[in-house]
Amino acid sequence: MNDIIETSPSKDECNLAMLAHLLGIFSSFFGALVLWLVKREDDGFAAQEAREALNFQITIAIAMMAAFMLKFVLIGFLLFPLLLLANFIFCLLGAVSAAKGKAYRYPLTLRLVS
Repeated sequence: MNDIIETSPSKDECNLAMLAHLLGIFSSFFGALVLWLVKREDDGFAAQEAREALNFQITIAIAMMAAFMLKFVLIGFLLFPLLLLANFIFCLLGAVSAAKGKAYRYPLTLRLVS
């Protein structure tokens, strides 16, 4: 009687979610922020993934600021390329997962936007 019917997201939602993850590579948190602001009222798959991408990009921005401050101790010069590589890899993993219609959770992410 009380069966829960799980529906998969539409192709448009999957494409918007994939775009939210990919925009993080090129536009930092601005692309995910715009998509989340547009889709947050829907509370669907695209809004969920845009929020997840936004939280990750904010975390990366904070880590970049910390790496900038640490460059005076010469540690920041090593952290910048590692952060850029991690951002690229995790954004691609999120985009591939979103394209398949599966939710993606970034590791080590501050959940600031809820």
